[in-house]
Amino acid sequence: MVKPQTFDGTPSKVSVFVGACKLYIRMRLRDLPVEEQIQWVLSYVQGGSADIWKNNVMEELKTEEIEFKLAGEFLAEIRKEFRERDEESVKVAELKKIEQGGRMMEEFIQDFKRVVRGSRYEGHPLIEEFKWCMNRSIRRKLMEVEN
Repeated sequence: MVKPQTFDGTPSKVSVFVGACKLYIRMRLRDLPVEEQIQWVLSYVQGGSADIWKNNVMEELKTEEIEFKLAGEFLAEIRKEFRERDEESVKVAELKKIEQGGRMMEEFIQDFKRVVRGSRYEGHPLIEEFKWCMNRSIRRKLMEVEN
């Protein structure tokens, strides 16, 4: 089980960090008290703007100004604090740039799903975006098929 990379407060990295922490806690730390799970997460919050935030949170936990009943609540707080302020616009812009390139379709589909999450694209517009992101030769072959 791979531990998360350290998190320095970079907004574009918060989702990956929170996801890795959730998975590791579920797999390896679920029997620990919530306080210890939170301390474990905080040990990976290092550098940049995250250091100041971490120190503030540690002080608030110590003085019991804040309390979390579940580690998931704490991770949601991290996501909220460090998320990109206009995440939907960023996701749409990323969706407009993604291309299949030389990747296998399975790999491209997984990357496309990652990019779409949070973009609010769905239905027919999402299908059209997917078509335009795939390789031109594959798109052409699909268009030539009757159904």
